[in-house]
Amino acid sequence: MTETRADTDRLSADLTGMVAIASINPFGAPPRPGHREAEMAADLRTRLEALGLETGLDEIAPGRPNVWGRLKGQGGGPTVLLAAHLDTVGIEGYDGALVPRVEAGRVHGRGSCDMKAALACYLETIRQIRERRLTLSGDVLIAGLIDEEDQMLGSRAWGRSGQRADFAIVGEPTGLAICPAHKGQLCAVIRTEGRATHSSRPELGINAVEHMAEVIVALSELDGCLRRDGPDHPLCGHGRFSMNVIQGGSIASAIPDWCELEVDRRFLPGESPADILADIGRRLDGVMALRPDLRVSLSDPSLLAAALDTPVSSGIVAALRRAVETVTGAPARIEAFPGATDAPNLGCPAVICGPGHLEQAHSLNEWVEVRQMQLAVEIYVAALADLAG
Repeated sequence: MTETRADTDRLSADLTGMVAIASINPFGAPPRPGHREAEMAADLRTRLEALGLETGLDEIAPGRPNVWGRLKGQGGGPTVLLAAHLDTVGIEGYDGALVPRVEAGRVHGRGSCDMKAALACYLETIRQIRERRLTLSGDVLIAGLIDEEDQMLGSRAWGRSGQRADFAIVGEPTGLAICPAHKGQLCAVIRTEGRATHSSRPELGINAVEHMAEVIVALSELDGCLRRDGPDHPLCGHGRFSMNVIQGGSIASAIPDWCELEVDRRFLPGESPADILADIGRRLDGVMALRPDLRVSLSDPSLLAAALDTPVSSGIVAALRRAVETVTGAPARIEAFPGATDAPNLGCPAVICGPGHLEQAHSLNEWVEVRQMQLAVEIYVAALADLAG
């Protein structure tokens, strides 16, 4: 195990400064102060410029810019991207969410773990490269991306027209495990149509909520089928299915003429979203065959996030594995990341590896250990020196 030298005071100061900036994802609402990434992007750009990096802003949507910084290498080596998202989930019910505090070696507050800790680590990584006078043949890019918590507009735009990189590290909270793969996510809305009437004479109407109950029963076996009979992946396991949001009707004294159910399908690398929708559609056709009076429809995806499948043999995986084992003195853990991320959209082989634990993300008591941030910095420095040294 190497001696860690990353500065914990600087890490804590950078992170608390960023946690105090509200950058809540507006989730389809108009962006406004506190519910957009503009202020966070401006702050990060200032920090990158203070480190002497070339920087830029790319406005992806009004008030919602990606920000980037580049540390130039000597030339000839690979460019490595260190990417993180600027947005957070909401703070409803979370007392003191935007009042960061450091207690018992942990930084608390919304975004501390998911994933402003990674941004603080990237800043310290640049400092360590400079202070240790490391010579890199390739460039290091740092990207702060918008909208990861919703439609991933920032990483999609980066992949289309952003700064080019040969490898990427995404510092989502993995507990420093190396995650070269994760499932994709497809959400869609199922809608049943009925006929409204006064609830004192329900036989005169068609109850869309009751019809949705039949849809739910028909789909309740899908997750079990996937786990039992579906394809599998060496890291990701099997696909999953769940039914998570339902709404319908308007008042209790009226038979509801509509009901909507949003479903979530986590799919493996190589699975086709079109095939997934077709499979759900066939199951709905089976319900309608038994109930000719049932009117049901399936939407296009309301959310579609790609799966990640970077080969374990990739140079970025090998460099991170060596770095983790050198820094921690323990074997590196190679795992699938549980959730969907920006990583598949970045246009190069990408791996997820960062400080913190996913169970802290989106919680009402979010925190990250400063010691784990320190180790993350040492891992990033070692991996960059390996790839581009």
